Amino acid sequence: MKQFKTYILLFLLFCFSANNGLAQERKRIEIKDSGAFGERDEENFPGASILTRSNQGQVHIYHDGIDMFCDKAIFYGKEDFIEAYGNVNMQQGDSINLTSKYAEYSGKTKLAYASGNVVLTEPNSRLTTDTLYFNREKQEAFYKSGGTVVRDTSGTITSRIGRYYMNDKKYRFLNRVKLVNPKYVLNTRQLDFYSESGYAYTYGPSTIVGETSKIYSERGFYNTKNDTGYFTKNAKIDYDNREITGDSLYFDRAKDFASATNNIVVTDTTNNSIVKGHYAEVYKAKDSVFITRRALAITVQENDSIYIHADTLMVTGKENKRITRGFKNVKLFKSDLSGKADSIHVNHQTGLTQLITINNGIVDAFTKTKKPILWHIKSQMTGDTIHIQSNPKTEKVDSLIVFKNAFLISKDSVLDYAYNQIKGQRLIGTFNENNDLDKVDILKNAESIFYATNEDGELIGIDKGYSANLLLTFEDGDILTFTRILNPDAELTPEPDMPEKERILQGFEWRETERPLSVEDLFSEDAPVDLPKIEGLKDAVEGEEFFDEALLKRVEDANKFAEDKELIKEDEVGKASRAIPEKPLLIDIIEADKALDSLPKKPVLKTVKPKK
Repeated sequence: MKQFKTYILLFLLFCFSANNGLAQERKRIEIKDSGAFGERDEENFPGASILTRSNQGQVHIYHDGIDMFCDKAIFYGKEDFIEAYGNVNMQQGDSINLTSKYAEYSGKTKLAYASGNVVLTEPNSRLTTDTLYFNREKQEAFYKSGGTVVRDTSGTITSRIGRYYMNDKKYRFLNRVKLVNPKYVLNTRQLDFYSESGYAYTYGPSTIVGETSKIYSERGFYNTKNDTGYFTKNAKIDYDNREITGDSLYFDRAKDFASATNNIVVTDTTNNSIVKGHYAEVYKAKDSVFITRRALAITVQENDSIYIHADTLMVTGKENKRITRGFKNVKLFKSDLSGKADSIHVNHQTGLTQLITINNGIVDAFTKTKKPILWHIKSQMTGDTIHIQSNPKTEKVDSLIVFKNAFLISKDSVLDYAYNQIKGQRLIGTFNENNDLDKVDILKNAESIFYATNEDGELIGIDKGYSANLLLTFEDGDILTFTRILNPDAELTPEPDMPEKERILQGFEWRETERPLSVEDLFSEDAPVDLPKIEGLKDAVEGEEFFDEALLKRVEDANKFAEDKELIKEDEVGKASRAIPEKPLLIDIIEADKALDSLPKKPVLKTVKPKK
């Protein structure tokens, strides 16, 4: 009984070994029955079977899940190697189809090489090239002499070097990469493209140029399905006459929309203006820019730029009809003029700047501090609304109007403690050629206090009076003359005889400490800005060599097998390695292409800088 069991066990082991041997045998290249003609030519092809198609069909070769068809094949059975000629077609299931004029394939290395009008088709794209390597072990394809990939919704991609990762449905294009879409053209040094999702990642100097926009970045992401993108590292968007830079940029082509975060600069090259901040939205179709977080608008002028800061800034309108609006905590700075207000409205076409108080009818202490205020040399002007009229051509201030509750205070140039004061319902001021306040008219219910001095600068007394209107002239910021018009009523009182409380008009408030004296002062009352951390896009992952150590080891083993079996001559290159380029060649190609890269390392886009 024990002997019988032993026989049964031996029989089962034999069957298992036989089946395993068959399985191993199936992994060798097989020639399927297709009616092909077979012959041998030991002189020219020693040890090989030569197969030629017949009327019944092409030569059919099979290996481990891949079918190959061709017009003629030279099969080296002992080396498990085949050469295919004429209308070659390799099929891997229903996912990969490769056609070419010529192909080589080794069952030992699982490396295929195709040349001559090579076309690799997968469900989402079509690759054409002159020569292609296919590593079936890792399911990767590679070309090094130029290739083109077409994907219907994304466009056409060309590059010098390319690699396709079949399991991930991913292409990696290197060197002189170009994606052409009906809406735009993308150029980059490296592009990682996922054929299924249409996601594209760019690395190195890259541009995306459309009909009305140009994007530059050195690291970016673009969704080719819905035309949206995200860009970092020296990113810049050029919208016709607007250029946007920032630490990170988002772009939506269909909506003509872009947004930016951190260290943003929006440059209007037509109107010579710049807007800065740490968050911005740009709607190209609406010709509008919204910017906040330390927002700053700069109107660049030849001699003296104008700076406006607010919690929120909006720039709207066509290039020749542009409007700038500022909301909440507005501050204005120019070398000879500065101010504060709740809101501001600037019409760049007409040159009119309006400083406005928005109080919704509520008057309280808080609203009082929000009333517009202007400082010019030694003078301070306040009122419910202030208009400044500039000449758009000469860039000089022509005049200003203070509407309702106008109040002008001028610190006396001789007496440090003295303040000349004028108030009324409206103030109209004009400026001379040097942009200095030249003349001021106070209209309706004019009240005034002047410190009168003689030629030696000695105080004569304090002049306090009333009139319907009042006319003042200025020189170097000082009041030169004053004339009361209609129903004047005034009295000159010696200083000792005038009580302190009578020396100021009702509503007097000297706010010199709030006056911005520099661009930096515009932000003096702002809370510190906590900028969001930009995660950004990761650096390019270099990936392994296509001809990695595992593949080269399989090639080496296949060649050694052929040498040991004396299947190749002593000085003959092994069939498994003859199509593999030397590594230095690949390195030379990559380095040469980098040197020839036509893309600039920095964006070549004009930037207007404000002149101080």
